[in-house]
Amino acid sequence: MESNAVLLESKSSPINLLNEMHQLRLLGHLCDVTVSVEYQGVRAEFVAHKAVLAATSKFFKEVFLNEKSMDGPRTNVFLNEVQVADFASFLEFVYTAKVEVEEDRVQRMLEIAEKLKCLDLSETCFQLKKQMLESVLLELQNFSESQNSEEESATQPSILLETKATAVAEADQADCPLDLPDSPLDRPSNGVALEMPAAKSKEKI
Repeated sequence: MESNAVLLESKSSPINLLNEMHQLRLLGHLCDVTVSVEYQGVRAEFVAHKAVLAATSKFFKEVFLNEKSMDGPRTNVFLNEVQVADFASFLEFVYTAKVEVEEDRVQRMLEIAEKLKCLDLSETCFQLKKQMLESVLLELQNFSESQNSEEESATQPSILLETKATAVAEADQADCPLDLPDSPLDRPSNGVALEMPAAKSKEKI
Protein backbone atom coordinates (compact mmCIF):
# COMPACT_ATOMS: atom_id res chain seq x y z
CA MET A 1 0.00 0.00 0.00
CA GLU A 2 1.41 3.35 -1.06
CA SER A 3 1.66 6.06 1.57
CA ASN A 4 0.57 9.64 0.90
CA ALA A 5 3.26 12.17 0.11
CA VAL A 6 3.96 14.80 2.73
CA LEU A 7 5.67 18.16 2.41
CA LEU A 8 8.78 18.87 4.40
CA GLU A 9 9.25 22.64 4.37
CA SER A 10 11.48 24.76 6.55
CA LYS A 11 10.44 28.32 7.29
CA SER A 12 13.82 29.21 8.72
CA SER A 13 16.04 27.68 6.05
CA PRO A 14 16.04 30.70 3.66
CA ILE A 15 16.94 33.03 6.52
CA ASN A 16 19.61 30.70 7.81
CA LEU A 17 21.07 30.34 4.32
CA LEU A 18 21.29 34.11 3.89
CA ASN A 19 22.84 34.57 7.31
CA GLU A 20 25.45 31.88 6.64
CA MET A 21 26.35 33.35 3.24
CA HIS A 22 26.60 36.79 4.83
CA GLN A 23 28.99 35.50 7.49
CA LEU A 24 31.11 33.76 4.84
CA ARG A 25 31.37 37.01 2.89
CA LEU A 26 32.31 39.05 5.95
CA LEU A 27 35.06 36.52 6.74
CA GLY A 28 36.18 36.33 3.10
CA HIS A 29 35.58 32.59 2.88
CA LEU A 30 34.78 30.91 -0.45
CA CYS A 31 34.51 34.31 -2.16
CA ASP A 32 35.14 34.05 -5.88
CA VAL A 33 34.60 37.60 -7.14
CA THR A 34 36.07 40.98 -6.32
CA VAL A 35 34.02 44.06 -7.19
CA SER A 36 36.00 47.27 -7.54
CA VAL A 37 33.90 50.42 -7.12
CA GLU A 38 35.12 53.89 -7.96
CA TYR A 39 33.34 57.25 -7.77
CA GLN A 40 34.98 60.69 -8.01
CA GLY A 41 38.37 59.39 -6.96
CA VAL A 42 37.06 57.28 -4.09
CA ARG A 43 37.71 53.58 -4.66
CA ALA A 44 37.03 50.42 -2.69
CA GLU A 45 37.03 46.68 -3.27
CA PHE A 46 34.41 44.19 -2.10
CA VAL A 47 34.67 40.41 -2.11
CA ALA A 48 31.52 38.37 -2.66
CA HIS A 49 30.13 35.14 -4.07
CA LYS A 50 29.19 34.87 -7.73
CA ALA A 51 26.19 32.69 -6.99
CA VAL A 52 24.67 35.25 -4.60
CA LEU A 53 25.28 38.20 -6.92
CA ALA A 54 24.01 36.29 -9.96
CA ALA A 55 20.88 35.19 -8.10
CA THR A 56 20.01 38.72 -7.00
CA SER A 57 21.29 40.87 -9.89
CA LYS A 58 20.70 40.30 -13.59
CA PHE A 59 23.64 42.58 -14.30
CA PHE A 60 26.08 40.29 -12.46
CA LYS A 61 24.37 37.20 -13.85
CA GLU A 62 25.03 38.39 -17.41
CA VAL A 63 28.64 39.28 -16.54
CA PHE A 64 29.41 35.91 -14.98
CA LEU A 65 27.64 33.84 -17.61
CA ASN A 66 29.39 35.67 -20.44
CA GLU A 67 32.91 35.66 -19.02
CA LYS A 68 35.31 33.61 -21.14
CA SER A 69 37.94 32.65 -18.63
CA MET A 70 38.76 33.39 -15.06
CA ASP A 71 41.62 35.78 -14.45
CA GLY A 72 42.69 33.79 -11.42
CA PRO A 73 41.14 32.48 -8.26
CA ARG A 74 38.70 35.37 -8.35
CA THR A 75 36.87 37.24 -11.07
CA ASN A 76 37.32 41.01 -11.05
CA VAL A 77 34.41 43.31 -11.89
CA PHE A 78 34.82 47.08 -12.19
CA LEU A 79 31.95 49.48 -11.51
CA ASN A 80 32.26 53.17 -12.30
CA GLU A 81 29.92 55.95 -11.18
CA VAL A 82 28.73 53.94 -8.18
CA GLN A 83 29.37 55.37 -4.74
CA VAL A 84 31.20 53.15 -2.28
CA ALA A 85 28.60 53.57 0.47
CA ASP A 86 25.78 52.72 -1.93
CA PHE A 87 27.41 49.51 -3.15
CA ALA A 88 28.16 48.48 0.42
CA SER A 89 24.46 48.93 1.22
CA PHE A 90 23.56 47.00 -1.94
CA LEU A 91 25.73 44.06 -0.85
CA GLU A 92 24.22 44.08 2.63
CA PHE A 93 20.73 44.01 1.14
CA VAL A 94 21.36 41.10 -1.26
CA TYR A 95 22.96 39.07 1.54
CA THR A 96 20.46 39.89 4.30
CA ALA A 97 17.32 41.15 2.47
CA LYS A 98 17.43 44.35 4.52
CA VAL A 99 19.58 47.44 4.95
CA GLU A 100 19.25 50.71 6.85
CA VAL A 101 19.94 53.92 4.92
CA GLU A 102 19.24 57.61 5.32
CA GLU A 103 16.06 58.95 3.75
CA ASP A 104 17.96 61.08 1.24
CA ARG A 105 19.79 57.94 0.00
CA VAL A 106 16.66 56.02 -0.93
CA GLN A 107 16.61 57.56 -4.41
CA ARG A 108 20.29 56.64 -4.92
CA MET A 109 19.60 53.07 -3.79
CA LEU A 110 16.78 52.91 -6.32
CA GLU A 111 19.16 54.09 -9.04
CA ILE A 112 21.82 51.50 -8.18
CA ALA A 113 19.12 48.81 -8.05
CA GLU A 114 18.05 49.75 -11.57
CA LYS A 115 21.66 49.92 -12.79
CA LEU A 116 22.50 46.49 -11.40
CA LYS A 117 19.05 45.12 -12.31
CA CYS A 118 18.19 44.02 -8.78
CA LEU A 119 14.41 43.63 -8.81
CA ASP A 120 14.01 42.99 -5.08
CA LEU A 121 15.88 46.15 -4.08
CA SER A 122 14.10 48.19 -6.73
CA GLU A 123 10.66 47.14 -5.48
CA THR A 124 11.69 47.75 -1.86
CA CYS A 125 12.90 51.27 -2.64
CA PHE A 126 9.79 52.02 -4.67
CA GLN A 127 7.48 50.91 -1.84
CA LEU A 128 9.45 52.93 0.70
CA LYS A 129 9.32 56.06 -1.46
CA LYS A 130 5.56 55.57 -1.81
CA GLN A 131 5.16 55.34 1.97
CA MET A 132 7.31 58.43 2.47
CA LEU A 133 5.22 60.38 -0.04
CA GLU A 134 1.98 59.28 1.60
CA SER A 135 3.37 60.33 4.98
CA VAL A 136 4.26 63.80 3.66
CA LEU A 137 0.82 64.20 2.07
CA LEU A 138 -0.85 63.17 5.33
CA GLU A 139 1.21 65.72 7.28
CA LEU A 140 0.26 68.45 4.80
CA GLN A 141 -3.41 67.50 5.08
CA ASN A 142 -3.29 67.59 8.88
CA PHE A 143 -1.50 70.95 8.80
CA SER A 144 -4.10 72.38 6.43
CA GLU A 145 -6.95 71.14 8.61
CA SER A 146 -5.36 72.60 11.74
CA GLN A 147 -4.91 75.96 9.98
CA ASN A 148 -8.59 75.98 8.96
CA SER A 149 -9.73 75.14 12.49
CA GLU A 150 -7.56 77.93 13.91
CA GLU A 151 -9.05 80.44 11.48
CA GLU A 152 -12.57 79.34 12.38
CA SER A 153 -11.88 79.61 16.12
CA ALA A 154 -10.39 83.09 15.56
CA THR A 155 -13.55 84.38 13.81
CA GLN A 156 -16.05 82.88 16.26
CA PRO A 157 -15.19 85.15 19.27
CA SER A 158 -15.68 88.31 17.20
CA ILE A 159 -19.10 87.06 16.10
CA LEU A 160 -19.99 86.33 19.72
CA LEU A 161 -18.82 89.80 20.77
CA GLU A 162 -20.92 91.47 18.09
CA THR A 163 -23.98 89.46 19.11
CA LYS A 164 -23.44 90.32 22.77
CA ALA A 165 -23.00 94.03 21.99
CA THR A 166 -26.24 94.06 20.00
CA ALA A 167 -28.11 92.33 22.82
CA VAL A 168 -26.80 94.83 25.39
CA ALA A 169 -27.79 97.77 23.19
CA GLU A 170 -31.31 96.42 22.74
CA ALA A 171 -31.64 95.82 26.48
CA ASP A 172 -30.52 99.40 27.23
CA GLN A 173 -33.04 100.85 24.84
CA ALA A 174 -35.83 98.84 26.46
CA ASP A 175 -34.96 99.90 30.04
CA CYS A 176 -34.23 103.62 29.49
CA PRO A 177 -37.30 105.97 29.67
CA LEU A 178 -37.90 108.29 26.76
CA ASP A 179 -36.68 111.82 27.23
CA LEU A 180 -39.68 113.46 25.57
CA PRO A 181 -43.17 112.05 26.16
CA ASP A 182 -45.26 111.71 23.07
CA SER A 183 -48.55 112.89 24.65
CA PRO A 184 -48.99 116.71 24.87
CA LEU A 185 -51.04 116.27 28.08
CA ASP A 186 -48.14 114.68 29.88
CA ARG A 187 -45.67 117.32 28.74
CA PRO A 188 -45.18 120.22 31.27
CA SER A 189 -45.43 123.68 29.73
CA ASN A 190 -43.08 126.47 30.77
CA GLY A 191 -41.78 124.51 33.75
CA VAL A 192 -45.15 124.63 35.62
CA ALA A 193 -45.93 121.52 37.61
CA LEU A 194 -48.85 119.36 36.58
CA GLU A 195 -50.45 119.68 40.04
CA MET A 196 -51.03 123.44 39.82
CA PRO A 197 -54.72 123.30 38.80
CA ALA A 198 -55.45 121.27 41.90
CA ALA A 199 -53.71 123.88 44.06
CA LYS A 200 -55.73 126.71 42.49
CA SER A 201 -58.96 124.91 43.24
CA LYS A 202 -57.96 124.67 46.90
CA GLU A 203 -57.35 128.43 47.09
CA LYS A 204 -60.79 129.16 45.63
CA ILE A 205 -62.39 127.00 48.30
